[in-house]
Amino acid sequence: MDFELMASMMCADYGNLEEEINHLETGGIDSFHIDIMDGRYVPNFAMSLNDMRYIAGSAKKPLDVHLMIEHPSNNIGLFLSNLRKGDTVYIHPEAEYHPSTTLQRIIDAGMIPGIAINPGTSVETVFEMLRIVKKVLVMSVNPGNAGQMYLPYVGKKITKLLSIKEDMDFELYWDGACSAGRILEYAPRGVKGFVLGTTLLFGKDKTYMETLQNIRKLKF
Repeated sequence: MDFELMASMMCADYGNLEEEINHLETGGIDSFHIDIMDGRYVPNFAMSLNDMRYIAGSAKKPLDVHLMIEHPSNNIGLFLSNLRKGDTVYIHPEAEYHPSTTLQRIIDAGMIPGIAINPGTSVETVFEMLRIVKKVLVMSVNPGNAGQMYLPYVGKKITKLLSIKEDMDFELYWDGACSAGRILEYAPRGVKGFVLGTTLLFGKDKTYMETLQNIRKLKF
C-alpha cells in the first residue's frame, strides 16, 4: 500500500542534526515535517526559520512546513524564499484574516498549499479553502507539543474529509500521536501520509531504517 511517512523534526536530536537528516533519508523517510511555533498561536516555541533553512539546505527530500504562527501573511515571504519549489507549506486558517490570500502566495511561489485543521476546527468552517489547497493536515492532538494523547473524536472529522477529498481534489495527512494502529486503520481508508514523532519514530531502540521498514511492512 502506498502511503507517505514524514519525520517530525522538532523531535530530532539537534546535537547531531546533519546526522539525523542523513539517517532519516537513508532509512527511507519521504519528507521532513517542520513545525514552526511562535509562542502565540500555540503555547510553545519550537523550530525557527534558521532550523528550517538548515534542513532545506541539507536534505534531499522535500520539506513539509507547518506554520503554527499568528498572521503568517506578515512573514510568509521569509519562509518561501528559503524553501524549494515543490515543498509544502501549511497554514492554520484561524491564524489569518484572509487565509485564501496567503495560500495564493504559497501557490505563486511554486509551493504546495495546505491547511492544518485543529481538533476543535470543523470541516464546515474551512470548506471553501478545500477547493484551493492540495493537502489537508488533520491534527489528532491539540497543537503545540509532542507526545500528546490522541483525541478520538477527530476520527469522525477524518471520515467526513475522506468522503469529499476526491471531489475537491486534495490529499489528507495525519499529524499527532501516530501509532502503527492508526496507520493500519487509516491508510487503507485513504489517508495519504502520516507525521511520525515520538510515538513511533524518535527515541526508540531501533535505527530509523529498521523502524521505517517495519512500518512499510505492516499487514493491511
